[in-house]
Amino acid sequence: MTILAPLRGVTIRCFREVFAEQIREAGFTEAITPFLSANPGFDPLMDRELTRFHSPTPTQTSNSLCGSPSLRDTIKVTPQFIGKDPESLRACLLRIKEAGYDTADLNCGCPYPMVRNKGRGSGLLRTPAILEKMIAVGCETMGEGKFSVKARLGFDGNDELLALMPMLNSFPLRFLTVHARNARQMYGGECDWEAFRKVAAVAKMPIVANGDLPLQPQKDGEVMIGRAFIRQLGMRDDIGELLSKYIDASSEELCGPSPVLGRMKELIAYWKDLLRWKRRWPVIKIARTLDELRLAY
Repeated sequence: MTILAPLRGVTIRCFREVFAEQIREAGFTEAITPFLSANPGFDPLMDRELTRFHSPTPTQTSNSLCGSPSLRDTIKVTPQFIGKDPESLRACLLRIKEAGYDTADLNCGCPYPMVRNKGRGSGLLRTPAILEKMIAVGCETMGEGKFSVKARLGFDGNDELLALMPMLNSFPLRFLTVHARNARQMYGGECDWEAFRKVAAVAKMPIVANGDLPLQPQKDGEVMIGRAFIRQLGMRDDIGELLSKYIDASSEELCGPSPVLGRMKELIAYWKDLLRWKRRWPVIKIARTLDELRLAY
């Protein structure tokens, strides 16, 4: 199983629609959405990430790559939620089940300080009692083997997740994705694969590896890949044509050129160190209009 990782602002619904063929070619069998907030009163079906998937009739499949019939059923999409309120999570999960989603994921790995310091994302690793309640609600609401968790090795160190495995093993999780860094590392430093193997050795659920993995990994394990796939896109001969399609699709979705420009820069920033983009990135970075952006690539 090769899963497309949730990259905030990048592997969004519009991206998955435009790059659907490339996602399939890369061998992905599933995509986890960038996280949705499990906050009181929040309706996930009103979020842009899920709106196009929602299908009011039983003949349509909402758990598909996008709303287009030609792409329907090509790859499984699993909504991911972030939060620390079990009852808010329950409400969100019930809503997506109504729309036809049969799987969901809990974000216990987001390392950004503004998230973790509020006890969400990787911050849940510091509050095992709340984490346990969140997982209990997820498994109860979605059903056995339908709820998964994405986590880091720890908050400060690389042995914290290992200490939580007895609790995690008590639930019928679909799988546990482990990013082989702690939250303090963010996305820098080396992955600790020895610590990852210790977690995998005691896990009773399938373990999915995440963190600095190549696009074509070994076939003897389950993996979640994001950045390697995004970087590979930047080396394609047809990337200019694909970017133009992405700009057009984003322009239909967003209000005004400014947010479209920001979305494009967020994607292209992953390519700034690639040979083809080193000279182009400084120009793209300061582009003020979509026309300037198009001329730059």
